Amino acid sequence: MKMNEYIDRAEQVILHTYNRFPVVMEKGEGVYLYDVTGKKYLDFGSGIGVFALGYNHPGYNEALKDQIDKIIHTSNLYYNVPAIEAAEKIVKATGMSRVFFTNSGTEAVEGAIKAARKYAYLKDGGHDHEIIAMNHSFHGRSYGALSVTGNPKYQEAFKPLIGNIRFADFNDIDSVRAQINHKTCAVILEPVQGEGGVYPGTEDFLKALRALCDEKDILLIFDEIQCGMGRTGYLFASQKFGIVPDIMTSAKALGCGVPVGAFMLNEKTAAASLKAGDHGTTYGGNPFATAAVSRVFDIFEKEHVTEHVREISGYFEETLDHIARKYDFISERRGSGLMQGLAVEGIPVGSIVSKALEEGLVILSAGANTIRLLPPLVIEKEHIDEFSEKLQKVLDTFSAE
Repeated sequence: MKMNEYIDRAEQVILHTYNRFPVVMEKGEGVYLYDVTGKKYLDFGSGIGVFALGYNHPGYNEALKDQIDKIIHTSNLYYNVPAIEAAEKIVKATGMSRVFFTNSGTEAVEGAIKAARKYAYLKDGGHDHEIIAMNHSFHGRSYGALSVTGNPKYQEAFKPLIGNIRFADFNDIDSVRAQINHKTCAVILEPVQGEGGVYPGTEDFLKALRALCDEKDILLIFDEIQCGMGRTGYLFASQKFGIVPDIMTSAKALGCGVPVGAFMLNEKTAAASLKAGDHGTTYGGNPFATAAVSRVFDIFEKEHVTEHVREISGYFEETLDHIARKYDFISERRGSGLMQGLAVEGIPVGSIVSKALEEGLVILSAGANTIRLLPPLVIEKEHIDEFSEKLQKVLDTFSAE
């Protein structure tokens, strides 16, 4: 069947909530994707930061095949071994105390919000507690997650959202301090903003925020859904500065392709927030999803994935800096590790992304004017060189206009 025939079929039955590119992907191998015509694409998007280990990783695939032959689902009425093992590895990796498995990142954020408000409710019995979120942030599209997403374009059609949310400026501790009052129960932010344009949090800001939350007994929530799981060269981005939040969310590369997320609580928060009956999910923590999580942590450790990211990211940054200097319409590079962005001026970034796809290169956009790059964490120098050649070929076409 031809590509356009598949697309026509899709448009007849799938709700049009995504403006998809006119490509039907069929399979992946390593850091490459292939569409139904056999065309090969170098993937520097990794399924929006999901396929950290690349496609068809043998150890990962083996774990899922083994679990299929055992049991896929039992419900949370019972314990299962993969969930126990995965939770133990998450606790060890994060320094947190308890884990709740979800089906997605947005569900993890929902759970984090509920935990924070329950913690505050148990302190004083009030229902008017407030949460501070960041401008230009992104936490998901369900009602709670959307309410703490600092971008009006995502929110406007769905108001009223959940109340008592205030917004501060990222990397500006005075802005956060100005929003705090006696009702404030939590501050939520991404240590590296992703959808907002790839902006890393500064060490001074994140440390000052941790100290401020400690001073006021406010819970600090880190959304590590996109920037976590090795993306910045540390298992979680906040670990670069030795900062531990009260609540953390994870998803995307947590399962490297299987839909799974989690939120984690430290001992203080776990002991005084969600109890039996307060929160639940039918599929969350099922044996199939958590077998993926468990094996991902094993592979990260065995193959020294975070160390590799730290080693290769310098070369990636040098390559991007060279590209930024070469083209007048690229104003800066920003990012951390293998989560990078190129700010574009005067050219619609969507046009660049589309042209790159035509040239066999998968890249992403973020914010209004940023090329976002989230390659698999297993890329090597030759893949960066191939990326550079393809991207410059694309950018040359815009320079000539």
